[in-house]
Amino acid sequence: MNIVLSNYQDQIISTLILLIVLFILRTIIVITVKKIGKKSGTTEARAALIGRYVTVTFVLIAILIEAFILGAQTRDVTLVFSSVFAVIGVALFAIWSILSNITSGVIMFFSFPYKVGDKIRIHDKDYPVEAIIEDIRAFQIHLREDSGDLVTYPNNLILQKAVTLLQKDALDDSSIL
Repeated sequence: MNIVLSNYQDQIISTLILLIVLFILRTIIVITVKKIGKKSGTTEARAALIGRYVTVTFVLIAILIEAFILGAQTRDVTLVFSSVFAVIGVALFAIWSILSNITSGVIMFFSFPYKVGDKIRIHDKDYPVEAIIEDIRAFQIHLREDSGDLVTYPNNLILQKAVTLLQKDALDDSSIL
């Protein structure tokens, strides 16, 4: 055990420093995202979802940096990542709409002007929707029509359509009284 520790002491210390730095950065970003979420009136579930995206990104960055800490050559890492990205690229091309919905969900978290409880009208020529926002999820937004029907609308489409705010949520109306 002592031989392993003495032979790989520099790599172990570098790995611990990497993990601590990435953990601190992740914590700062997740706390910031939660504050932005509270300030904009979004749900904790949406903030947690963005936190998971940040965590996955940091895990991938940690794997890349750890490969260099353990002595991998740049050409070896480049070969592995280009092969992996080629396979992922082909697979993701097949599911591009899912990725665009996830990306739209992240964009909506930071800059969507409507929140849960708002009544909106989506100006879609094929299927116009007038409903109350029930939930905003990673892939779609849940809307409840006046008839009681639940409409799920893809995130990427709602960013492409004109949307009109018809009625503020009950919290905003009660603050006037």
